[in-house]
Amino acid sequence: MARKKLLLSVLVLGCFGVLLTVTAQNQKKADPAGQKMIVAAERFLDTLNEEQKEQATFAFKSDERLNWHFIPRERKGLPLKDLEGAARKSAEELLQAGLSEAGYDQAVNVMSLEEILFLLEGGEREYRRDRRDPQKYYFSVFGKPSPRGSWGWRVEGHHLSLNYTIEDGRVVSSTPEFFGANPALVDAGPKRKIRVLGPEEDLARQILAVTDPEQIETIWISKDAPDDIRGGGEAQPVVTEAVGLAAGDMNEQQKKLLRELLSEYLKNMPADVEADRRERINKAGWEGIRFAWWGSDKVNERHHYVVQGDTFIIEYNNTQNDANHLHTVWRNVDGDFNVPRK
Repeated sequence: MARKKLLLSVLVLGCFGVLLTVTAQNQKKADPAGQKMIVAAERFLDTLNEEQKEQATFAFKSDERLNWHFIPRERKGLPLKDLEGAARKSAEELLQAGLSEAGYDQAVNVMSLEEILFLLEGGEREYRRDRRDPQKYYFSVFGKPSPRGSWGWRVEGHHLSLNYTIEDGRVVSSTPEFFGANPALVDAGPKRKIRVLGPEEDLARQILAVTDPEQIETIWISKDAPDDIRGGGEAQPVVTEAVGLAAGDMNEQQKKLLRELLSEYLKNMPADVEADRRERINKAGWEGIRFAWWGSDKVNERHHYVVQGDTFIIEYNNTQNDANHLHTVWRNVDGDFNVPRK
């Protein structure tokens, strides 16, 4: 297999590139995603020297496993910028193991936006590079990757946090799952635009647009949008009573759009992880899923929405930088990291 580099997907002066590759592994008694993660994590650790391995590994029960966030901050783990050759390639393959092709594409694009921020923001070059770097994404492995027992891993940096727990070869948790985008729209002229997470905004707006006057009081909670998603950096999701318009009270057009919106989030995960999430949603029932909107219905004005069912919560927030800086997260109502929510 030819060597693949994790490319910067930068749309500045017309330059935009993405890397889309998938490596598949299978083993009996383990789901495909779980086995693929075991193989990829083992290969990743095998390519590291002792100092790098010490930096990248933690005990499964370490508090660090729950220490997630999406802001630019100091992090533990091993950053991409410290890797090259086989170690770099194996890190890329581990990231691929945790996502579908669409999800991997999205993760690469989220990372690449750091280069745009580096070019756009003011301040000393050294300070900007330390703060905005597409290679400043950290890999961490918790416990020993194995077909038996529990272990986990994480890839995290600014606007990206992917967290996995594997038990006896099966992915038992893939939350919190966070993707963000700043700028949400990069406009370099006709046919030279990129909108990372664009469908997540557009589909939600379409639901709001086809809401009739009788439904609007239920679906539109407030003309003021909260400043951000709830529970950022907290080990467990903030779960309150679901508000908004229930799918059971939606018309057929709204239901179709809601399913399309959910699919836009679901498609980031490997096929069997996506299938497991769908199975749990189907078992709980679609009729009780609620969609709620806060803020303005106009583009580039502060807005926020929540989609909540019995098994999951999606939160979307776009309030910063004239509503051109968005955050999205998928969380498990029962508890993230395979830890029951209290």
